[in-house]
Amino acid sequence: MEINEQRHTAEQTVRALIQRSHRGPKDLALTTEQRRPTPGPGEYLIRVGAAGVNFADVMQTHGNYGGGPQAPYVAGFEAVGEIVGVGPDVESPLQLGTHVVGTGPGAFAQYMTMPAAGVLPVPSGWSDAEALGLVLNWVTALAALKTLGEIKAGEVVLVHAAAGGVGQAAVRLARHYGARVIATASPAKHDTVQALGVDEVLDSRRPDLAEEITRLTGRVDLVLESVGQATFKASLSATKRFGRIVVFGAASGDATLTTHDLVFTHQVQVKGLHIGALAAAAPSLYQSLLVEIAALITHGVYPPGTPHVHPLAEGPAVLQQLEAGQTCGKHALDPWR
Repeated sequence: MEINEQRHTAEQTVRALIQRSHRGPKDLALTTEQRRPTPGPGEYLIRVGAAGVNFADVMQTHGNYGGGPQAPYVAGFEAVGEIVGVGPDVESPLQLGTHVVGTGPGAFAQYMTMPAAGVLPVPSGWSDAEALGLVLNWVTALAALKTLGEIKAGEVVLVHAAAGGVGQAAVRLARHYGARVIATASPAKHDTVQALGVDEVLDSRRPDLAEEITRLTGRVDLVLESVGQATFKASLSATKRFGRIVVFGAASGDATLTTHDLVFTHQVQVKGLHIGALAAAAPSLYQSLLVEIAALITHGVYPPGTPHVHPLAEGPAVLQQLEAGQTCGKHALDPWR
């Protein structure tokens, strides 16, 4: 009887990374005693195969991500894995055993729950890790370029942080839609960005960034702005009158913009994007983005990802490296290692 009770207890606890304060990734700690979640209405229970690491995770560890969780909490929100349970009120549920990619709280753990309405099956022949980014990085890039950015063939697009997960997706998509792409990244990442086929790649920290962009291309039609304070002034200066700036991040801190700027100095369209808010406020529009992503996969525009996968215990170090700008491409955690 005692052995059975121990086995039952072990099945109900999981390995997870717990953020214990809002003092940053240094206070992210591994536990083996987190209680396994139970799917609620409209949710799947997922056995996590790989969890994506994103800059939003870093922001959440400092408590400055809008609507983010309050410490202590199980960290992470993007994952791929196997459906092992279905909560009540799931319309047309996928079969148990189906591998899906989606978002939900507590992804840095062996098990998590996901809203069923937001998941997509992993493309045939892809591993869990290869599907990371499908409903986050690539959908964000697609929404920024097409839905809000209204990209057109022949336009010039400026992509900041082009070596990151969203940045690399944005470069691929912008080129697919016929745009000329100017990218920024730190010098150590220029080879990675150039391999994506950009027309120019510049150091995002150079003081004359706007002037150099203008010298190379003239002013740009569209900017994808995820860096914030360090690049926002250059983004405004490098954009054509009545061009578009889509803002979906602030990795270097918040930037400021005044009504005087917009009326008298920089007559540009500034649009904010939070993919979770878009999915909640305009679910039919979000579903259309997922349909287009599926078509991009079919046509080979969106290839399987190649994330750097780390054991779960390395999560705090990976987030600290991401915060310091020392990572390149997509990173992921394997909760079973």
